Amino acid sequence: MSVYLGIDIGTSGTKTLAIRESGEILASATVEYPLYSPQPGWSEQDPDDWWEASATSVRMVLDKGGITPEEVKGIGLSGQMHGSVFLNGEGNVIRHALLWNDQRTARECEEIESRAGGREALIGMVANPALTGFTAPKILWLRNNEPQNYEQVRQILLPKDYVRYRLTGEFASEVSDASGTLLLDVKARNWSGELLSKLEIDPDLLPKVYESEEVSGTLTASAAEKLGLPTGVPVVGGGGDQAASAIGNGIVSRGTISATMGTSGVVFAHSDEVQIDAGGRIHTFCHAVRDKWHVMGCVLSAGGSFQWYRNQFAQSEVAVAAAMGVDPYELLTSQAAKAPAGSEGLFFLPYLTGERTPHAAPNARGSWVGMSLRHSRPHFARSVMEGATFAMRDCLELIKEMDIPVEQIRVSGGGARSQFWRQLQADIYGQEVVTINAEEGPAYGVALLAAAGTGAYSDVVEACNATISVVTETKSCETAKATYNRAYPIYRQLYQSLKADFGAIADFVSDETNSTSK
Repeated sequence: MSVYLGIDIGTSGTKTLAIRESGEILASATVEYPLYSPQPGWSEQDPDDWWEASATSVRMVLDKGGITPEEVKGIGLSGQMHGSVFLNGEGNVIRHALLWNDQRTARECEEIESRAGGREALIGMVANPALTGFTAPKILWLRNNEPQNYEQVRQILLPKDYVRYRLTGEFASEVSDASGTLLLDVKARNWSGELLSKLEIDPDLLPKVYESEEVSGTLTASAAEKLGLPTGVPVVGGGGDQAASAIGNGIVSRGTISATMGTSGVVFAHSDEVQIDAGGRIHTFCHAVRDKWHVMGCVLSAGGSFQWYRNQFAQSEVAVAAAMGVDPYELLTSQAAKAPAGSEGLFFLPYLTGERTPHAAPNARGSWVGMSLRHSRPHFARSVMEGATFAMRDCLELIKEMDIPVEQIRVSGGGARSQFWRQLQADIYGQEVVTINAEEGPAYGVALLAAAGTGAYSDVVEACNATISVVTETKSCETAKATYNRAYPIYRQLYQSLKADFGAIADFVSDETNSTSK
């Protein structure tokens, strides 16, 4: 039987997964690599680490799954979005890639808006405002700050597309990931000649753009030998990690929404047409479904806030969990369940790394507000989970404001594995949430794209309908729902109340850092 591989080039590691045409998962493997932060707020990786991890994880999956090389009929690629890989004329990497969470480009974002003729004009061209994480500001940063490197640049690729180049020798991207560069005309599903001209970026530096299930190239002899596969295996366009994850969750029709609570949090909705938030508070990108689009809100520290709480304040629980042989998150969620809904007025703002949706505020900071002598460890643990989920509701409310129906919410990620957090999401979102049989995220989604693109299915919608189904349903509790409906407006107002203070804190930290470095 045919086998399809999905390769997801993440920030902490690359995951490869193998599936049958039926959607059955045969094996998966993850290979990790380092992240570099040469200055505060900078985030970089070595693209060659992605390539080596991809090759290694493919070989591991073939071995673990007992898969013969000839069974593999297609490969799909996913990966962290917005990163910038700069290649010279020989196809070699010029410098480390700048990643999605790199914050060095605030001035370049201002430059882009200015050159475009203002924020409204920019959104009109590419459907989104300029954010520090996007690719276009990184290109301008290189030009402004490392001109000797910029002069060498002959090709600019996204992370997964660099791996594609190593697999196939082709310079190619696809519409969902390219949408996150800020250089794609999202409506036309191709590069924006108008914006490229205004930014003075040569269009020849950018690769050809495909639809996500289109074959973009085939394995070269050298790549095939390195991976242990036959020469000529087709590689489809694939998808940026969020669009690919949505495919893996079956978000391929109007009304079905995904809420993924991982380190970051994403609320994702399919759209049959281009729908744009005039304020630029939520992203509008091309979907990995041919000729469809999606809107997406991103919370930078969702599950990451709870991870931070565990690492910084729950050493005793971690030690007890190790002795018991259980996950420390089990103890923390059990502890959180002892506090009442609303944590008796203790609110947590999960802006530990700034925030994207809806505030686009790199200076926002995490905060506890409302502490009193009544509050104990259960309140603090629960308030962190509630704060992260309120932030996800911010995204959901924006989607509703755009008149996109929310008929079913499919939850995934770490926040879906806990029954307590599933119930918390149902109560804060105010409606039932469900989980599905597929829990492998982007790698699973692009494996389905590979199956569709090489003929196993007529399209990716048919592939999802054939392989993905609901397995659990969690209804909201009316009493808790009412409590959270009273608490949510308070949560929303807290950012506005503290916005000026966040800016003052950022200035203070910057001044102190500069004085210390002198």
